[in-house]
Amino acid sequence: MWFSFWRSRDRFSLDELRYLTNQLQKVQIVNEVNKDFVIEALRSIAELLTYGDQHDPSFFDFFMEKQIMGEFVRILDISKTISVALQLLQTISILIQNLRRENAIYYMFSNEHVNYLITYSFDFNNEEILSYYISFLRAISGKLNKNTISLLVKTQDEEVVSFPLYVEAIRFAFHEESMVRTAVRSLTLTVYHVGDDFVNKFITSAPHSDYFTNLVSFFREQCINLSKLVSEYLENPCSESVYAILATVDEIEDNLYYFSDVISAGIPFVGSLITDNILQLLILPSLFPALQIDTDSSLKIGAVTSLYLLCCILRTVKIKDLANTIAAALLYPLESLAANSEAKINGYFSGTNCANEKEEPYSDSVTPVNLGHLRVDISGEASSSHVHPEGIMAERSFPCSYFSLRETLLSYITDGDDARALGSLNVLATLLQTKELDESMLDVLGILPQRKQHKKHLLQSLVGEGSGEEQLFSFESGSPRDSVSTELDGYLKKLKEQYGVSIVGVGASPRIHRNQVLDALVKLLCRSNISTEILWDAGWLLRQLLPYSEAEFKTHHLKLLKDSYRNCRNALLQETKGIWVDLLKTVLCDQWKKCKRAIEASSPQTEPKSILLPFHKLNSEDISAELSFAAGERMCESVKVFLLLHQLQIFSLGRTLPEQPPIHPIDIPETSRAKAVGLDVSGLKPGTEIKLVHALPCRISFERGKERHFHFLAVSVGTLGWVVLAEELPLKQIYGIVRVAAPLAGTNPRIDDKHPRWLHLRIRPSTLPFSDSSKPGTPREMRAKSLVDGRWTLAFRDDESCKAALSMILEEIDLQSTEAERRLRPVLDLEL
Repeated sequence: MWFSFWRSRDRFSLDELRYLTNQLQKVQIVNEVNKDFVIEALRSIAELLTYGDQHDPSFFDFFMEKQIMGEFVRILDISKTISVALQLLQTISILIQNLRRENAIYYMFSNEHVNYLITYSFDFNNEEILSYYISFLRAISGKLNKNTISLLVKTQDEEVVSFPLYVEAIRFAFHEESMVRTAVRSLTLTVYHVGDDFVNKFITSAPHSDYFTNLVSFFREQCINLSKLVSEYLENPCSESVYAILATVDEIEDNLYYFSDVISAGIPFVGSLITDNILQLLILPSLFPALQIDTDSSLKIGAVTSLYLLCCILRTVKIKDLANTIAAALLYPLESLAANSEAKINGYFSGTNCANEKEEPYSDSVTPVNLGHLRVDISGEASSSHVHPEGIMAERSFPCSYFSLRETLLSYITDGDDARALGSLNVLATLLQTKELDESMLDVLGILPQRKQHKKHLLQSLVGEGSGEEQLFSFESGSPRDSVSTELDGYLKKLKEQYGVSIVGVGASPRIHRNQVLDALVKLLCRSNISTEILWDAGWLLRQLLPYSEAEFKTHHLKLLKDSYRNCRNALLQETKGIWVDLLKTVLCDQWKKCKRAIEASSPQTEPKSILLPFHKLNSEDISAELSFAAGERMCESVKVFLLLHQLQIFSLGRTLPEQPPIHPIDIPETSRAKAVGLDVSGLKPGTEIKLVHALPCRISFERGKERHFHFLAVSVGTLGWVVLAEELPLKQIYGIVRVAAPLAGTNPRIDDKHPRWLHLRIRPSTLPFSDSSKPGTPREMRAKSLVDGRWTLAFRDDESCKAALSMILEEIDLQSTEAERRLRPVLDLEL
């Protein structure tokens, strides 16, 4: 009976559309027998209507006249097969997406057929049905504007009482499939950005406003999962763990950007809804306690993950109240978040058994602002303000468990491991860069950049406030009591009244806090057990706080930095006698530019995700300390730390930092062996023709049973040096061709104990093999897979020749080291 359907007919004609419609109207039930015809008819109708919308309006006029949308709904109701439902959803999606005429869209949305399909009870356990249904909803949302959205809602007394598209979509907001979640978020953002006041009121009213609470709850579960993955990674670092963490990080950051996009729509109360939920469901009950209390079985988020999340939230969710509330809470111990007085804080102490080590006094007296229980004695000569927990706690009359979160961050900087130190630095840097944060809050946190302080004091001086020039150019000055406490008191009141957080009074003196931050940064820069990438971030933050001159450093700050600088200088001098002396200048010049960029950049070089994937240092378990790999990594670390402290010293002296380090030019003495063999500054490589002056005949076997004869030379040109195996030219006396050349540095020559004519050499790689190994998250086993050192055993004619070869190597190594030290002398001889 269906044969007539396939008869020849003009495919894109109104007659074809009329024929298909008539045939579809005759269908009374859809089953396995006729489902193929129905599917093809639905597909063809969609194709014809799309064609007609662009070429012939009469097609859609016929569609409206015959109420074909009603036929679609009828077909769905009488269908017993999933394939027809799939085709129907696809057909209507195609129609909505491709119709360009406004009246066509208005017609599609003006009757209840679309809402009927939206609320239809499809079998969503079928993945295909769900996928087509979500695409159907996305197609509808793509046509939403202030005119069309009113066609999809029901109103009563000028209020929206039903909005099926939105309500049904958010049912899948937390589906296990990420593509479904992404589609729903895209749809909701479209709805939010339409800007219809009545729809917005519907969205923010109960129970629909619960969606925002559920969003944060879902986000919290993702954070808990991330913390679990991080813990597993720290216990057993591997590439699979890294991939899992990065995938979860991407989802978390996508969620935060979604929050930001929702807020940017400007819907009244949504920003405060999200702020309240983030604080009440995540930050106050989970993130802050994770920082404050070291061991608590009820906490599901660790300190490292908490630091990362705080950075991401502050960077992404641009809400002034949220940023300032977080900053205010950091200043105070939160009594409601402390488990009990016996809780162990940061792993340093527990209970009330605190150390009695007092803080050393500051340079002059100051009256602290709103100190509450904090007692600080500020008198006498300049000295360091300890930020170690024991020292801070000793000055307080309340138990050790009441340790402010700001002080916790500083204790992580001075005494924490790489992850906690980096996380705390990132939190402070993020707060400093958060535009939504009031400058007075930055000031009381102790991280207001000095340039902003000068600007503030200049304005105060111009309007007659403050104490004139003395305040304007004084590093010691801080914000007046009123300017600090006005905003702070408001946010503290909000914490207490709105979030039920009981605040115990703690000091809010900007100058004290600023000195504590500086002390922590300087102590971090003096630590030897921390990754250089973290030290560079500390250097960046220090430069933000002190961008002018040495006069703004405290005496003890300068002393600590200079002592550490001298130690690093001595370590670098040792590298001129090390295994990688030939690459020392190259590494130093390269890292000079990188360090300069890092501390002068607009933001720290490390991303927040680096907190979760700390920089692993190789230890004796990873690779033998005797291998050149370990020595090369130590050399690079020494150079990085030295350059950071060197550039900070130049900066503190008020000098301009040059683009390149001052290095003496290369010098090749006329009497050198390099001149004798005919080498110049261009160096040496296989195939080079040289004079065999001082060359010693020898034998070596690179393959078992295949011994070869060469002439051996050790030669250096500036800081470069090689051990050379050359073949004599038969037609050109005392000349030869270089066949093999290896680095001179690190050869560690040794005459065999039993065979005095044998000379053993260690041959290291010619380049540093770990240029990318310092990236965060690189597993140890991947980093240890580097080029290994080779071994040469050279056999000479007699004992004297072997000793002469040894002397030649040692002499050239000494010349190489001396030249390296001479060339680096301008960098090493910085006047302090």
